[in-house]
Amino acid sequence: MLFSRFKTHLPTPDEALEGRPERPFAVPDRHTVLGNPLLGPYPDGLETADFGLGCFWGAERKFWQAKGVWTTLVGYQGGHTPHPTYEEVCSGHTGHTEAVRVVYDPAVTPYTALLKLFWESHDPTQGFRQGNDVGTQYRSAIYTHSPAQQQAAEASRDAYRTVLQNSGYADITTEILPADGTRPFYPAEGYHQQYLDKNPAGYCGIGGTGMSCPVGVAPAGD
Repeated sequence: MLFSRFKTHLPTPDEALEGRPERPFAVPDRHTVLGNPLLGPYPDGLETADFGLGCFWGAERKFWQAKGVWTTLVGYQGGHTPHPTYEEVCSGHTGHTEAVRVVYDPAVTPYTALLKLFWESHDPTQGFRQGNDVGTQYRSAIYTHSPAQQQAAEASRDAYRTVLQNSGYADITTEILPADGTRPFYPAEGYHQQYLDKNPAGYCGIGGTGMSCPVGVAPAGD
């Protein structure tokens, strides 16, 4: 099952696992680093952003370290199976990608700054993989929560596409879609939440292209 064709093929709704009406596991109350609630309630004035950029262990750490971020949590998004488990997502039979939900203060950090961090933290040209991690659950994705987020995400993709193609990379494969009722975020199991805080030497498979986005065309750090 783990090595079926669904590792690189998104299942249709009819092909996806049935799932269940409720989450089959508990999620911790608070973030182990930031100390704030994972599932809310969130203070007024904060906004939510959802990103998929490969293995969510390393991806989440990128965002909890960012200025203005109030809490982060990892989960599964963009698929068909209600309330999936990690094993089901990794089978490729749910259609979800591993995602990070970021709750942030837009007065401190604008959404565009999170987009910059997203693009520069992974290679968005690889389709159903990130480096040696292969599968539909590792695909690059942005799930937006407003028309303004959708517009900003698409604009940043277009800007970064030019940067990457001028440097010899393939086209961006990132899916940018609304996080509406058809793409709910399902929190992952407790042991995945803030995994690299609990396991500092744990696996982190994400890595960027070294190219700066969305402004500038020089390699990051130049």
